[in-house]
Amino acid sequence: MALQIKSAPSTPADAEKISAEIRASIEKAIEGAAVEVTATGPGHFEIQVTSSSFDGETRVVQQQRVYSAIAHFMKGDDAPVHAVDRLRTLLP
Repeated sequence: MALQIKSAPSTPADAEKISAEIRASIEKAIEGAAVEVTATGPGHFEIQVTSSSFDGETRVVQQQRVYSAIAHFMKGDDAPVHAVDRLRTLLP
């Protein structure tokens, strides 16, 4: 029996909807952020966040801020996000 992620987006439309929700959550949490989210597979995403608010923060702190903004997408058995395969945080 193959591993199945029950809540992972099963269609491109589902993946795009979740991507848009992830983007909106990050933009709400990190004011002025430019956010790119790409679905790379069922429940897997790549995220890039560019924000001047990252100035003076370590890369770890920057990434913690992003993960905090999307934590609710990764909790529970029905979580739509199984993994963030790549997270890039950048200054403009």
